[in-house]
Amino acid sequence: VGENQMLIDGRLVDAESGATFDNVNPATEEVLGPVADGSPADMARAVDAARRAFETTGWASDTEARKACLDQLQTAIESEQEDLRQELVAEAGTPALITYGPQLDAPLREALRWPRDMIDEFEWSRSLGPKDAMGVGYQTEREVWKEPVGVVGVIVPWNFPIEIILNKLGPLLAMGNTCVLKPAPDTPWNATRLGRLIAEETDIPPGVVNIVTSADHLVGEVLSTSTEVDMVAFTGS
Repeated sequence: VGENQMLIDGRLVDAESGATFDNVNPATEEVLGPVADGSPADMARAVDAARRAFETTGWASDTEARKACLDQLQTAIESEQEDLRQELVAEAGTPALITYGPQLDAPLREALRWPRDMIDEFEWSRSLGPKDAMGVGYQTEREVWKEPVGVVGVIVPWNFPIEIILNKLGPLLAMGNTCVLKPAPDTPWNATRLGRLIAEETDIPPGVVNIVTSADHLVGEVLSTSTEVDMVAFTGS
């Protein structure tokens, strides 16, 4: 049985209403287990937590902390890689063979490590050099600064769930953003396991990553239309 709780503001929580929905094996139609069925109110709390974390923690500016936390998350996921594999086969209906390639093992090798290494290599600022302003002999010095976007809403599909989750979370976290992730209701367990690992095995500050599971399409609408969300990263299937 997989994880059934959401991650909101650093805490593993049930839906505020206590509601759950069934996670179903698409190959056998067997009910695998219950998952928290978050509401629009739960999503709003998660968005508020992400906004608060972006504005009040040092996540956006502390590159050393981000590298350390991504290393912790990498180690934590690898420690439960075989459990993730079994969940993928059960909830996504994927052949086990594919999990040894693009469905799990391949993204786990690079999706967090590459963005983590890019923290040191990324050109966070660039000088444009001196320039004569408006032809009057007044020299200016100009620089371009690159900063995190802010709060990112992440909506992912069912067909390659953990692969797409990791390939979205890696870059956005490395660059200093916070996020709210809504997994597909068909494949929630990879996301909820990730939430538990973040809460228990990393020093990622509360609210930096929030994970809301729900079978209600209105919950995704709250995420995609909120004025507190600066960017939406959406992949459908």
